[in-house]
Amino acid sequence: MQPEFWYKKWDSNQIGFHQSEANPYLQRYWPELAIAPSARVLVPLCGKSLDLLWLAGQEHQVIGVELAEKAVEEFFSEHQLQPQISEQGAFKVYRTVAFELWCGDFFALTAEDVGGCTALYDRAALIALPDAMRQRYAAHLQHLLAPEMKGLVITLDYDQSQIPGPPFAVNDDEVQRLVGQGWQLEKLEERDILAESPKFLQGGVEWLVERVYRVSSR
Repeated sequence: MQPEFWYKKWDSNQIGFHQSEANPYLQRYWPELAIAPSARVLVPLCGKSLDLLWLAGQEHQVIGVELAEKAVEEFFSEHQLQPQISEQGAFKVYRTVAFELWCGDFFALTAEDVGGCTALYDRAALIALPDAMRQRYAAHLQHLLAPEMKGLVITLDYDQSQIPGPPFAVNDDEVQRLVGQGWQLEKLEERDILAESPKFLQGGVEWLVERVYRVSSR
């Protein structure tokens, strides 16, 4: 999947993945992780998600990574935030007290760039990547995050032959293989959300399962 795909999505405002409120799974399960308020939280492929605001409201420092600069600019303008902008390696970095949004290729990010991140929130990153990129993504995540980490990963699963991604279908076996090899993994919830997903209903998808996982270092 090429960067131009995502640039086009943002330029044409085809952002059905953007939610109009903070994710309910995040609000339900994050407090159970008992992550320190001062923790730095990595949010890959963050877009302009309202989840960033929610995490900052828990007194975390939020480190988002996003390819499309339009998404980053809209996040700050829509919330009347004035970031300091700098160039750092291959990234343009937008900073306020609570947020660092790194605009660029997630795979160019280094552990030094996000040093000290002890928490992860992935709602839309793993499922945004085609099969060939997901193994590379999972390996890079484990390289970036501090040895003592906790977080949440949210996935979608359906019959991929019925409709093309993104979001892509990532089944439980794949999550166990990609994420569970390096970290402890616990499935917290599994729910069929087809009835509330018009795109998938219209595409002829017969079932659509959302899963929420707790991840932590071994």
